[in-house]
Amino acid sequence: MNEDYSFDRGHLFLYRSYANLTVKKCTFVKTVFMKSRRASETLSITTKVVLPNDTNTLGNLFGGQLLAWMDVIASVSAHRHSKRVVVTASVNNVSFQKPINHASIVTLEAKVSRAFSSSMEIFVDVFVEDAITGQREKCNEAIYTFVAVDQYGAPIQVPELIPETDQEKERFEGALRRKQLSLILAGKMKPSEATELKKLFLGDE
Repeated sequence: MNEDYSFDRGHLFLYRSYANLTVKKCTFVKTVFMKSRRASETLSITTKVVLPNDTNTLGNLFGGQLLAWMDVIASVSAHRHSKRVVVTASVNNVSFQKPINHASIVTLEAKVSRAFSSSMEIFVDVFVEDAITGQREKCNEAIYTFVAVDQYGAPIQVPELIPETDQEKERFEGALRRKQLSLILAGKMKPSEATELKKLFLGDE
């Protein structure tokens, strides 16, 4: 009986030790994932060359191809912030300011502008580089929304974002207004509940 008791007690000790280790490990992982991150840490950059199969009959880059490039680089930025699997939730705004010609060197820069509970807004700025001078000119931009999901595909909390530069702060402040507008248009929020939009038009009344 004593041997059996010692054996069981040893297993109980190992079980408790493993349980404590698991709890500590889970706490550590949660701390790592929930640590606030600077917007600059989410910056993601890619450079493309516009090839013949990327263009339309006018010799300009397909809008759909540009959207695909934007979607990919935006997902990288969202992943860098959340450290989770991310999925595209919406494309809130796309501005095709000027056409991009065949053989152009195109650089896309994506950065998280604000993080909410499980979603992240990402700005994508598109630049075309002059092949002779090397100067860059902004020609397009888009705003994407991504949601972080767990292994079951359910939304999961993401860290807070810390804006630092003037542009990051401006985009951070505007993100809540853009989200509220999207919710109103989708019928998920009443206009009277959109506090940030009301401030924009009515001030701090």
